[in-house]
Amino acid sequence: MNKQLNTIIAVLLAIFTLASCGGESSKSGGSESGDQLTGAIRIDGSSTVYPITEAVAEEFRAVQPKVKVTVGVSGTGGGFKKFSRGETDINDASRPIKEKEVKVCEENSIKYVELTIAYDGLAVLINKENDWVDHFTVEELKKIWEPSAQGTVTKWSQIRPEWPDEEFSLYGPGVASGTYDYFTEAIVGESGASRGDYTASEDDNVLVQGISGDKNSIGFFGLAYYEENKDKLKLIGVDNGTGAVIPTLETVKEGTYAPLSRPVFIYVNDKASARPEVDTFVKFYIENAADLVQDVGYIPLPEAEYQNQLNKFKDFSKPQQ
Repeated sequence: MNKQLNTIIAVLLAIFTLASCGGESSKSGGSESGDQLTGAIRIDGSSTVYPITEAVAEEFRAVQPKVKVTVGVSGTGGGFKKFSRGETDINDASRPIKEKEVKVCEENSIKYVELTIAYDGLAVLINKENDWVDHFTVEELKKIWEPSAQGTVTKWSQIRPEWPDEEFSLYGPGVASGTYDYFTEAIVGESGASRGDYTASEDDNVLVQGISGDKNSIGFFGLAYYEENKDKLKLIGVDNGTGAVIPTLETVKEGTYAPLSRPVFIYVNDKASARPEVDTFVKFYIENAADLVQDVGYIPLPEAEYQNQLNKFKDFSKPQQ
């Protein structure tokens, strides 16, 4: 009888052990107490950073299904407007916060931490039927996009005499986009300064459709969106004076694709970080970013830098004595 009882106990212990192991995920995502969390996390901002954050959110939902994570796309600038009013917990940003946005945050008593989560390159693109452009120099891109070019620089032959005497058309992100800010600063020399007679959209899919349907098109957006649509578009190298370089994961990571390589960020509200679901999500984000950013076409930071970002967040979210 004792032998039978011992066998039953052993079986029950084995079942309990297996059930405990089965409840753990290969990705952390657990709260400090190990409990399932509840609540909601509101995220908005950059269309460039959106694929990374949505990939992280999808993985997080698998380990914390009771937490509702919503990820919006209103552009970096549009996202900061909401973030500075306390309407969101996290802002995706493809550029650092501007002074005027810092001021609004201060006026509304919004404190935050900036966390770098990946690198991205800006892709310069033309239609696949274009057989005359092999690369652009930085000077040529400036000539095309600077404010004074509006209404005056309109034909390919004005860029290079040997190119067709036909009008080109331009496609790019809207003025609320961090990608727009970065491109204009890197190429024109002033953030937010460009000609206004171009087709603008915060939706990169609209830009893909426009460029792919227009033989005389020139456009730009994040490299990851090109990777998703490489069958529809032609990627062009950029020469900054040292020879034309095509943006790839390698050239962006090495820094040889200049000046159109950049870091991308998330900004976390301090009051939100005090909530267990937000604290756990941000830690999960940083701990899993190296793998997930590559899955969606971005370039991960060095491992040591992710640890630095994690330590930075832990220091920021540490309860004040």
